[in-house]
Amino acid sequence: MVRSILVGEALTVAVALVAMSVTAVVAWRLNRVNVVDVTWGLALTAIAGISALRDGWPAQVLFLVVAVWGFRLSWHVGRRSHGHGEDPRYQDLLGGTVRTVGLGVAVRKVFVVQGLAICLVALPLQPGPIVGFKSLTTFWVGVTVAVVGLLIEAVADAQLAAYKRDPDRGTVMDRGLWSWSRHPNYFGDALFWVGVWVAGALAAGWLPALLTIVAPIAMTWFLAFATGARLLEQTMMKRPGYPAYAARTSMFIPLPPRRRG
Repeated sequence: MVRSILVGEALTVAVALVAMSVTAVVAWRLNRVNVVDVTWGLALTAIAGISALRDGWPAQVLFLVVAVWGFRLSWHVGRRSHGHGEDPRYQDLLGGTVRTVGLGVAVRKVFVVQGLAICLVALPLQPGPIVGFKSLTTFWVGVTVAVVGLLIEAVADAQLAAYKRDPDRGTVMDRGLWSWSRHPNYFGDALFWVGVWVAGALAAGWLPALLTIVAPIAMTWFLAFATGARLLEQTMMKRPGYPAYAARTSMFIPLPPRRRG
């Protein structure tokens, strides 16, 4: 079992290394590192696919769920960023474009960090295929949670895209899921990886679950407080109407809008 775990982790690191290396080359040619957001979903899908080769249908179901999430996210992010320049958050992080600061700086500040994050988030994909799925009930609960998270993320992205196409949209998106959470897409993403942890690690036993619980915790922290919602809030709070929207709307977890006093 130990050998299988080491092999699994080695393959995960190899996928992350290849994915980030290729993305770094593409980023240099396009002069924008935000292409790494497209790679994120594809790399995790590849890792899930490799894990699925080592077990029967539960691992294959988990791979299918991750693949739908990964391809949808990569397609959405790629379409959204097509024709635009660098993401301002990456430009602020680097202190300029990738060609301005140099590829070495981009590798150190973006691609190494993203590669390590991929390895961390992928941890729950390993236990089930390696030690077996001990509880199919727990497995299906996790799959259900993951699918619900995927649907929330997809619906939130679709609602935001429709809002941006509306010529009479106003200054703040506060429709649909966005009236209950200021970042429902990030919440859906976090919920998805909690579901993956339940299906892939908790269903394999309490020890695998404890050893990998850092993955959904870290993912939620990234999305809510590090590179996701909290960072975006710094810019959004400067937009007219957003502070009032923030005062009545939960930042992350969807909750009924607060009544005005």
